[in-house]
Amino acid sequence: MSERPRVVPILMYHAVTVAPTPAARELSVPPEAFAEQLAVLADGGFTPLTTTALAAAWRGGGPLPDRPVLITFDDGYEGVHRHALPALTRYGFPATLFVATGWLRGPYATGGAPDTMLDWDQVRKLAAAGVEIGGHSHSHPQLDVLGDERLRQEVLRCKEILAEEVGSPPESFAYPFGHSSRRVRHTVRGLGFRQALAVGNALAARRQGPYALARLTVRRRTDTEEFARIVEGRGLVRAYARDRVLTKGYAVVRRSRQAVRLCTPGG
Repeated sequence: MSERPRVVPILMYHAVTVAPTPAARELSVPPEAFAEQLAVLADGGFTPLTTTALAAAWRGGGPLPDRPVLITFDDGYEGVHRHALPALTRYGFPATLFVATGWLRGPYATGGAPDTMLDWDQVRKLAAAGVEIGGHSHSHPQLDVLGDERLRQEVLRCKEILAEEVGSPPESFAYPFGHSSRRVRHTVRGLGFRQALAVGNALAARRQGPYALARLTVRRRTDTEEFARIVEGRGLVRAYARDRVLTKGYAVVRRSRQAVRLCTPGG
């Protein structure tokens, strides 16, 4: 066991599916590619952890395995149960699933999901299999452009539904689209979540704090060779160069939207 690794790869998946919809395609991974990526982790001596386990170790200064890694899924796509769970079970790997409760099939559905989503029986089966279930808001909005009350309700509604359906309140949260702000992080913390994940396409580090841990996006175009590099923390600038350009450009648009909201009465 190592003392405390300075950086840890946190992998961010979305859909695991053979035939994604156009809306979900870019952020989907074929089942066979997902299985190959788990084999890379196993062959490389990585030890997957849940989000709660990593955050607890970093918060309390406890030991971690020599090569920790986190496998996370956002949104709640049906393929996480159909395709990802059998592969995770084969290797004995834990993972964390962050669900947008209003996107799941069932009584709380709000519509708008980009592909076929999990139902609540499947979520409970994933939890019973050792997958940590975390929050991802209720209707998957950009949280940092919401007013205070809507922001609070998005996070709280998600937490309450998960506590009711899974049997215990979630401890971990992932920001939709990876967007947060000091106000969003304060709200997530104030509603009882103990850690939260962003995106950033960088390795996670303890210095980032428990409410802004970075993740690495895994896409349909991420082949086995690139996956092996990014999980080792190599070639990240090249692998995510396009993301960084888009992020910088979109940040200007987002700041303008936020300024309009703050200047609008009742915004």
